[in-house]
Amino acid sequence: MSDEPANRRDVEGSTEPRESPTVDPPIDGGSDDAPPVVTDGGEEPDSDGRPIETDGEGVVGDHADHGETDYPDPDDDIGGISTPPDDEEMPLADHIEEMVLRFAIVLLFGATGTAIGLLGASEALEFIWLDVFPTQAEQVPPPHIYHPLELWMTRIKLSALLGIMVALPTFVYECYKFMKPGLYPHERKYYLASVPLSVVLAALGMLFSYVLVLPVLFQYFTYYAEGSADIAYALGETFDLIITLTGFLAIVFQIPLFIMLAIMMGVTTRRWLAQKRLYFWAGFAGLSFMFTMDPTGMAPIIVAVTMIILFEGTLLVLRWVGRD
Repeated sequence: MSDEPANRRDVEGSTEPRESPTVDPPIDGGSDDAPPVVTDGGEEPDSDGRPIETDGEGVVGDHADHGETDYPDPDDDIGGISTPPDDEEMPLADHIEEMVLRFAIVLLFGATGTAIGLLGASEALEFIWLDVFPTQAEQVPPPHIYHPLELWMTRIKLSALLGIMVALPTFVYECYKFMKPGLYPHERKYYLASVPLSVVLAALGMLFSYVLVLPVLFQYFTYYAEGSADIAYALGETFDLIITLTGFLAIVFQIPLFIMLAIMMGVTTRRWLAQKRLYFWAGFAGLSFMFTMDPTGMAPIIVAVTMIILFEGTLLVLRWVGRD
């Protein structure tokens, strides 16, 4: 029988030389009667003086701490990134299904508005035609039709414009319901504050186009054509210009909202926008000439001036309230 101590790990068949146990001296201030701490190769003493086996990477043996590692909860903030309070994981198919259902609701409202518009499309065409020309009713040039479906296509376009106006609030609401779980409380506040304002600005833009811009344009068109040609306005092309200009100005009137949201979210500052105003003026002119179909240049000039006035007016209000 071997005389080696029982706490020595003996590998059967090993021929490697064994190291002799060493006795550590007593720790200063300790009692001389304390038992010596025996270490052997990969063994280290613990706080109680008992040997702890190690394998070079961690503690092994009977005295190892087998406590579970505290990993972060998946719902907690990880890496400083927090999640919205109502956010929850959903399969991609569920997201797509919800989006399709909400989009179908928007289409239903838009189709309903278009159908209602078709019922009174003829009366609406006559009213708008007589109203946009700044002359007496008997002096307004009559509309001309140059292909068989022109009248019906014009009715459908005007009715579709009404359908878009009806579907716009529904679209905004359904977008909010779809994005609400992924929005933080302050983002919801910005959204709820900006969406009604956006609808109001769009309505103001359409009213501005109908009351001021279109009468000026048609007076100009009529004036430069008098004496040189017989005036004959095509029904379809005339209403294409009316619808396009009205819709474009509804978007143009969103400029103050875009500027205020960008400054509130820290994307830019009023001072920076004021320094780069010439670039914005050039961009406004380019957009107006690109989307306003008028070879005479009158409509793009009016739209560009309107965009510049909205831009500068918003900066002036922000400066007045002390927002840099």
